[in-house]
Amino acid sequence: MPTDDATPTPDATELPLSDAQARAVRWRAVLLLIAMALLLVGSALYLMWARGAFEQTQPLYLSTDDSDGVVVGMDMSFAGFPIGRVRSIELVGSGTVRIQVDVPVREAHWLRSSSVFTLERGVVGAARLRAFTGVPDDPPLPAGAERMVLRGDVSAEIPKMMSDVRDVLQNVARLTASDGALGQTLGQLQTFSARLNQGQGGLVAALTGNAADAQRVGELLTRSNQLLQRVDALVARADRQVLGDKGLLADSHEAVRQLNGLLQEARQSVQKVDAVLAEVQGVAANARGATDGLGDLRADVESSLRKIDALIAELNRKWPFAPKQQEVTLP
Repeated sequence: MPTDDATPTPDATELPLSDAQARAVRWRAVLLLIAMALLLVGSALYLMWARGAFEQTQPLYLSTDDSDGVVVGMDMSFAGFPIGRVRSIELVGSGTVRIQVDVPVREAHWLRSSSVFTLERGVVGAARLRAFTGVPDDPPLPAGAERMVLRGDVSAEIPKMMSDVRDVLQNVARLTASDGALGQTLGQLQTFSARLNQGQGGLVAALTGNAADAQRVGELLTRSNQLLQRVDALVARADRQVLGDKGLLADSHEAVRQLNGLLQEARQSVQKVDAVLAEVQGVAANARGATDGLGDLRADVESSLRKIDALIAELNRKWPFAPKQQEVTLP
């Protein structure tokens, strides 16, 4: 008769393992554990390498008055590519926040001494730390440099935007009110449309609001047309008198032709005068030559007279009966 505390009998199919088989099982378990440990270590090393744990970096310190949204491990991007990672955030004694960024040495050439760093926070999404370089030829940014961060917080502008929107809505409400400027303008436009639809006086009556004014404008237009017709007639008459066959322009052409003839005759007269002057110049040259010859002849005559005077004086001196005073009258 079986009892409740009876022990179960071992299965006949289960056979005890030998010592060799037990040792093989233990070695397989140890190898499996070693493989798992190596896999974990390799995965950890790969993750560290992928995160840049073994890459040579240089520190960059950024200062800001509010680091809201900045966390350790976030990237600093340049042109959309990560070139640095936030390593630590601390509050310094001056009350500002100091952010240490590790920049890989192979990416440090993108940062220059004139680079600008910004911290942008949008309405949706996490904060972004960005770097901008305007002049790539500036000196490289040295390791351990400290720069200020320019903050751009879109959420901080929301209250101001809401205030501006409220003002705009109030202005729109005042414009669209029954006693507002837009309502009055629409009323005047409606009145103008009613006047225009009446058909009395046309557009002028609708603009002035008085049919008499429209009639005066019509009379003024009629008089203006008559005046224009008179002006056209005067212009046509002046054209005939000036540019016609017997007009002033034809007479002017005839006078110009006569003047050209007179100028031609005057030119011929001047040429004749030039010939006469040339002959006069020749006669004057001959007269000048003759005058020069008379001068020489007079000099010879004077010399001869002086000789005769000297001879007469010598004769008077040698003649014994000569008077005391002798006078010789020269011709």
